Amino acid sequence: MSKTSKTVLAGVLMVAFLAAAQSATALSVSGSTTVLPFGAVCAEEFNAVQSAIHVSVTGGGSGVGIKNVAEGNSDVAMASRHVKDSEKEAYPDEEFVEILVAYDAVCIAVSQAVYDAGVTDLSQEDVQAIYNGDITNWADLGGDDARIYVLGREVGSGTRDTFNEMVMGSAEAETPGVTTNHGSNAEIKTAITRSDKAIGYLGLNYVLDGDLVAIAFEGVSPSVETIKDGSYSLARDLIMVTYGEATPEARAFLEFVTGDDGQVIAEELGFVSIN
Repeated sequence: MSKTSKTVLAGVLMVAFLAAAQSATALSVSGSTTVLPFGAVCAEEFNAVQSAIHVSVTGGGSGVGIKNVAEGNSDVAMASRHVKDSEKEAYPDEEFVEILVAYDAVCIAVSQAVYDAGVTDLSQEDVQAIYNGDITNWADLGGDDARIYVLGREVGSGTRDTFNEMVMGSAEAETPGVTTNHGSNAEIKTAITRSDKAIGYLGLNYVLDGDLVAIAFEGVSPSVETIKDGSYSLARDLIMVTYGEATPEARAFLEFVTGDDGQVIAEELGFVSIN
């Protein structure tokens, strides 16, 4: 084949590809930054095995995702918590439909220097005292004499709501001990690794790669095994949500996510399969 023929053929194939992409039905997924890596990889794989639906995935937090589906800006929400009663009351026209897609856990992580100094296990009372501002120095918990750099999540984060509910006693709990709030799990991870006196909370898959030190909570360290057997008390459901009945396109994607292929992806990313 001549060089000119090859160029023409490449152009024809590109036009055909663009036409196919333009004819695909767009499906928008948004929400939890905890679920985001899972949703993004599932979308990539789903888009690769069929051409009728093109899935795009963005973050923003659980609250943003739920608001997006209720207001028609997304087709599917990702959430690291269940839909709140206040959200149901704010959008009463349809019912939110929750689909369990994986299990996860809220992990308490500290800077490597804090861990090396001996702070490897905290009780619920200890963590409450840190986030309430009652304990402000690591020396009070068996560590070095250093002020605790306390990291929290911004309002709208499902991880924040879960932490507040499970650890602080209420999803609406105040945490006056927090030094800075961050918008995502990734930001919390970065802040902890760049500090020598930090503590923060984030999803399991953000600590399994070895870059962070997850401490034990009430004597139990977070792991796939302790989540499965129920011994780690900060385990949680990860869900995807539609507002009203899912469209055929959304249903197809959700079946992929909860099916064998999607659950393999969940496990590869450090989540616990629903199977």
